[in-house]
Amino acid sequence: MGHGLVVLFALCSAVCMAIGIVVRQRATMDLPADQSVSTRMFATLLRRPLWWAGTSVAVAGYVFQALALIKGSLIVVQPLLVSALLFALPLSARLAGRRVTRREWLWAALLTVSLAFFVLLARPGPPDRPASLVVTAVVSLACVALIAACILIARRMEGARRAVLFAVGVGVLFGAVAVVTKYVMHLMNERGAIGLLSTPAPYLLIALGIIATLLQQSAFHAGALQTSVPAMLVLEPIVAVCLGAVLLGEELDVDGYRLIALALAVGAMTAATFSLGRGEGAYAAELEIEAARAA
Repeated sequence: MGHGLVVLFALCSAVCMAIGIVVRQRATMDLPADQSVSTRMFATLLRRPLWWAGTSVAVAGYVFQALALIKGSLIVVQPLLVSALLFALPLSARLAGRRVTRREWLWAALLTVSLAFFVLLARPGPPDRPASLVVTAVVSLACVALIAACILIARRMEGARRAVLFAVGVGVLFGAVAVVTKYVMHLMNERGAIGLLSTPAPYLLIALGIIATLLQQSAFHAGALQTSVPAMLVLEPIVAVCLGAVLLGEELDVDGYRLIALALAVGAMTAATFSLGRGEGAYAAELEIEAARAA
């Protein structure tokens, strides 16, 4: 699989992620605030076709991500998923019956250009040895502790703070999901589908995926979407790339001026993502207020 096909699959994943985010956000707008991270919220969502539609598209996005990770590095694939917000912008505006502002288009253009520079500059080096079992266990426990702390503290918070804490947990969890996905694709390439099923890796991946999806839904429902969604999209590739370097030995093969240009591209991607997220989140907040009044 060539570099171009890896990028194509990653962008297809971003498109599906965008659709899934927009649809599932709107499926939770009329739910009471006290139902966050509760069986009542999930039971309600399971009865809504709109939520199932958004979740199905999100699963398709994950399949594209897995295809990209068969040969593509986490260093290349994961940052491209930030472009999900770029695709979510016009879709969300269309569903809400509003026009995309000039300011939003300018930030979208910056995100597009910075992503293009990132794809051209990011070249992963040859992978080093995978980490030892002890290092893997320590890193895994640290991630679990961080995610658990985010959930426990978030349940005692309200508004933006709750949304940000959930978003941090989601970003870390989906970053871990990406690393496990990369490992599962490696095992399947080496042992085949039957050999893969004899290992615990695919079952761990399924469990992590379910937990990540439910936690992400809680972050959508927590409010302050202008902070939660961008935080998720930015944290996921950062965590995935860091974990990939520590656990899988993936490294970035750039230096000098290319490294500076790459850092500037990442900075521009981050700024554009948060700016677009603030605009989308502010409008989503208005829709939530209208839905609450109608209820």
